[in-house]
Amino acid sequence: MTSLTVTMKGQVTLKRELLQHLGIKPGDRIALDKLPGGELRVRAEQPAGSIGAFIGRHAGKVEKPLSLDEMNEIAASGWAGER
Repeated sequence: MTSLTVTMKGQVTLKRELLQHLGIKPGDRIALDKLPGGELRVRAEQPAGSIGAFIGRHAGKVEKPLSLDEMNEIAASGWAGER
């Protein structure tokens, strides 16, 4: 078991090994769930995005709309780690 020290501001710093175990990188968020008996569950927060936010982010950045085939090709190469 790892113990952490609370600062005067009420902050704690998770040790590198714990962050690595959770798969957390700088800029990621951590979610805490309150459990009975004064316990907390710590986990990496999963980003919650929407298709609307994704589409809005790219609006106006291309001169002509992409075809479905072009979008599928881009998505497939992204999943394959090529982009």
